[in-house]
Amino acid sequence: MSDDGVREQVRERYARAATAVTQDHRTALTVLDERCCSFGAGLYGADQQGELPAEAIAASLGCGNPIAVAELRAGEKVLDLGSGGGIDVLLSARRVGPTGFAYGVDMTEEMLALAEANKVKSGLTNVAFVKGTIEAVPLPDASVNVVISNCVINLSTDKAAVIAEMFRVLTPGGRIGVSDVVAEDDLTPEMRAERGSYVGCIAGALSKAEYIEGLLAAGFTNATVTYTHDVAEGMHGAIVNAIKPSDCCAPAQQASCCEPTAKASCCGTATEHASGSCGCS
Repeated sequence: MSDDGVREQVRERYARAATAVTQDHRTALTVLDERCCSFGAGLYGADQQGELPAEAIAASLGCGNPIAVAELRAGEKVLDLGSGGGIDVLLSARRVGPTGFAYGVDMTEEMLALAEANKVKSGLTNVAFVKGTIEAVPLPDASVNVVISNCVINLSTDKAAVIAEMFRVLTPGGRIGVSDVVAEDDLTPEMRAERGSYVGCIAGALSKAEYIEGLLAAGFTNATVTYTHDVAEGMHGAIVNAIKPSDCCAPAQQASCCEPTAKASCCGTATEHASGSCGCS
């Protein structure tokens, strides 16, 4: 199937899920049984679920809880890639408070309509949902402090573009906290496809090494992939973290920032300080 065909198949599936939630929760239960990895709202605590409209919870299609690892702070700006019914955006908006802001980007009209309805029900005003793809995010450069995503990057047919967009929209020193499905390194793409479909979040998953290599190639530091639960043989739900280096590691700043005492504040781990992978030599 072509990349356009895969994208349309993904769009159709999630549009159908959004419509089901809007029209009939009983129908939604049948549709959402097909959701990515079949975890959804079960990975959110009762306190988190209590903060949200029922429709946002019902439309949760993810494989993790990126809010649990993003360490959001008051006043920060957050972007959720593939925001769906808005569960992670609304939770993020509450975490960053009235001085912060949470954006959600999604390509599916039906999901955007559901998210907007959930926003109204939540009463939150520091939220915006925008139409777009995660390969071409409709936000300016260096506009957010944190990028999150919940089991969506594996659905992209151009993951290098997604990673590059995350890097672009982050402010220097910004970070990512992503939940995704990740394959063990010994599984070939063909073996991943044997374990599940592309729209089921399996066939399109990156391996752990591929994920880390992609993040480092884009310019991220401190890239880690941590398995959290099994979703198929050799396939895992995982948390992906990385940091965009701060401006002090830019070439023009290296004379002052790359002294041993300064590296720790801007360039990553001790190993990276020694190796110079943050831009310091």
